[in-house]
Amino acid sequence: MQLRYTVKEKKEMTKERVSWETYFMNIAKEVSTRSTCDRKHVGAVIVRDKTLLSTGYNGSIKGLPHCNEAGCEMVDGHCIRTSHAEANAIVQAAKNGVKIDGSEIYVTASPCYNCFKLIANSGIKIIFYNELYRDQRIKERAKEVGIELVSLEG
Repeated sequence: MQLRYTVKEKKEMTKERVSWETYFMNIAKEVSTRSTCDRKHVGAVIVRDKTLLSTGYNGSIKGLPHCNEAGCEMVDGHCIRTSHAEANAIVQAAKNGVKIDGSEIYVTASPCYNCFKLIANSGIKIIFYNELYRDQRIKERAKEVGIELVSLEG
């Protein structure tokens, strides 16, 4: 039995797939929809060998009210009610016994300096980000410690 396809069906079957970088950043964007601080929705995905290891989004301490329920808690122009997406992704990996040394992280916005330090100390080797957000220090420190920063802005 020979299968026959129309030209349109054949084109659809050979349609180019998105790159791995786009695939994982798309997942990080979806993860960001769980964020509970309306000041900035950020999602993070930790990956090794094209396998998703952990995700995180910015949100309040487990069991406490979220910004969208109680309002933002502002200090020096920053909301401190939430933990950042990168920190939450690292914590979720640790909580579940998932090794992230040598992995990559995809973040919808580049890490703040504190999150960059967590990323560096966790052994993550590459940071993919969609938007450069605030802190330029991470560029210098990344070079110094051998972490690759890759912009996927576009």
